[in-house]
Amino acid sequence: MGMMGKMRSLAPAFIITVGALFVLFMVISDSNVLEAIGGRTNDVGSVNGVDISYVEFQNAIERQREARKQQTGEDIPEDQWEQFREQVWDALVTQKLLEREIDKMNITVSDQEIEDAILGNDPPAFLKQNFMDSLGNFDRNMYEQAIFDPQNKQILLQAEEWVRQTKLNEKLQSLLLASITVSDDEVKRKFNGQSVFVNAKYALFSTQLVPDTLLQVSEEELREYYENNSDQFKVDEQRKLKFVLFKNQPSKADSQLIYKNLENVKNSFQKDTADFSYYAEIYSDFPYSRDTLNPSFFTLEAVDALRNANKGNIIGPISSLQGYALYRFIDVLSGGEKFVRASHILINDEGDDEKNLTEANRIYQELLNGADFGETAKQHSNDPGSGKLGGDLGWFGKGTMVKEFEEACLNADVGEIVPPLKTTFGYHIIKVYNQFSGVFVVEKIVNAIKQSATTLDANYNAANDFSYLAEKNGFEKEAELIGYEIQETPVFNEKSVSIPGIGTNKRLLLFAFENGLGDVSDVFKTPTGFVVTQISEVLPEGLQSFEDVKTRVQQQVINEKRFEWARNLAENISSRVNGNLDMIPTLDPRIQVQLTGRFNSESNIPGVGQDFSFINTAQSLDKGEVSEPVKGVRGYYVISVVEKTEFDSSAFSIQKSTIRNNLLQERKNTFVNNWLTTLKEEADIVDNRHIFYGY
Repeated sequence: MGMMGKMRSLAPAFIITVGALFVLFMVISDSNVLEAIGGRTNDVGSVNGVDISYVEFQNAIERQREARKQQTGEDIPEDQWEQFREQVWDALVTQKLLEREIDKMNITVSDQEIEDAILGNDPPAFLKQNFMDSLGNFDRNMYEQAIFDPQNKQILLQAEEWVRQTKLNEKLQSLLLASITVSDDEVKRKFNGQSVFVNAKYALFSTQLVPDTLLQVSEEELREYYENNSDQFKVDEQRKLKFVLFKNQPSKADSQLIYKNLENVKNSFQKDTADFSYYAEIYSDFPYSRDTLNPSFFTLEAVDALRNANKGNIIGPISSLQGYALYRFIDVLSGGEKFVRASHILINDEGDDEKNLTEANRIYQELLNGADFGETAKQHSNDPGSGKLGGDLGWFGKGTMVKEFEEACLNADVGEIVPPLKTTFGYHIIKVYNQFSGVFVVEKIVNAIKQSATTLDANYNAANDFSYLAEKNGFEKEAELIGYEIQETPVFNEKSVSIPGIGTNKRLLLFAFENGLGDVSDVFKTPTGFVVTQISEVLPEGLQSFEDVKTRVQQQVINEKRFEWARNLAENISSRVNGNLDMIPTLDPRIQVQLTGRFNSESNIPGVGQDFSFINTAQSLDKGEVSEPVKGVRGYYVISVVEKTEFDSSAFSIQKSTIRNNLLQERKNTFVNNWLTTLKEEADIVDNRHIFYGY
């Protein structure tokens, strides 16, 4: 191609833009990128036998990362990297599948088409946008100078490839969607649904009116339903896993490191003349601010320290609700809202109210006789949160607790043990430890306590060691020997989005269904830590037994009987009123006639809800027309239209093009999504990323 041989430049202004190369499928996704550069040739996986090298995948990650940074101004957060790599992998797999389909359909793009696209009257937007003046006008001369500048040859080659891939995908899209149409009737129905409003009168023949005596079902009926509806009771192959979870959480060493770092910050500040705000901007995990806070915003230790501090004192490092903190105490504003620090013992599981009160009074007497409140709370309190803390609720003020409890705490004296007090939760015995009226004015440096890389590696190594030993010596035996807790998942199938109790991990899901009973896994990474699993149960696909689903069958048979009874009642009564719904209550007082108010196809009708059978039937009737009994969510309806807006032909003429385009786009999106899903389900996809990225 003569012309294309000369076109080997792009302005430096849009070099970064070309980093967002390789648009996938224009109907359903944003641009996703891939580019191969030299380097490692190891494969992270394959799609239908087409390898994806580590270099290809890693550069796709880096380019998408750069594109994200340009859009948001921020790098990918550390805790989102796994999800981000998953998104790039999915995009890369999708592109490989599209390339295969493009090849199968013999879709090509000529060099002339690429030249026409780049040098035509309307160049691609990602190229044009870098040659717009301050008024938004396209500078054609500057653009062509960049196009023919030999210095940017490689960048132009990338742009050509971007255009080629875009046009290939556009042609594939055109072939796939050529048969997707929307009829005039569909457009009109959509317009009517949105624009035509109805006010209807209706009678509901509810399934809840069925006498219980008519809901008795025999064993024979249940078995007949089970046999006639066997498709409902088929199950895919299922698995259960036993697992040991190694939680990713900061270690004591991580905590100590944060503490020591803040000690160093404190020492540096005390030797410096700089403002505290200067140090906060550098060392705090949170933006600098001067805050006025009540005691509930601090830990117990911090409140005690602040109450005893002098103005200007640096308090800490001290535990905070976000980690460790240094506080610069500025002032205390007293005389405001009252706050208390209190503990309680909750009694609510003795069988009934009288027994609960008796037990509460017994414990109260023990406390008055000198029993330790904290130890008693640990032994007897039924509050799962505070009980293990000796009943301690920390500092709180008005509006935090239930009214009776709150008033008792705020009105008690310091050191007082309040007699058993009843609330909706049970009986409480309360002890008030402290009171304070005021707020603290502080500046702060806060460092969150995070898991270090060293702790993460140690956690992984512990999981890896357990996996090896469990495979060698037995999963349960080794867990018991080391003292690890074994948990077990509910059953799940291969189509599960995540494994219940563990979380999302596609590789672990594959392990569960590619291995047999008793097999022990390698280490897998989960949202909460590392996990080692053992396949504890294998359930083959097939038909669930009648006994296993008998309760479900019974509910469905009874439900069918309810609707059958409601339909018969509706047909019987509606045939006797000759279209006059107001007569229905005189024949059966249980059936009331109600008005809906105005509604359209998108309305939630009071008393009816968004019942599409009801809505569609009402909109299809003319004013004054009465429906046959219509099955809805709650029973059978007989509907009469009281008011209906006229079809607005002028508005329809204006809106029909937009409605048609919207319906067409929705249909195309649905088709493409389903098509891609089928491609992925039928594809041979090998994912070996764990070899390169660990865990």
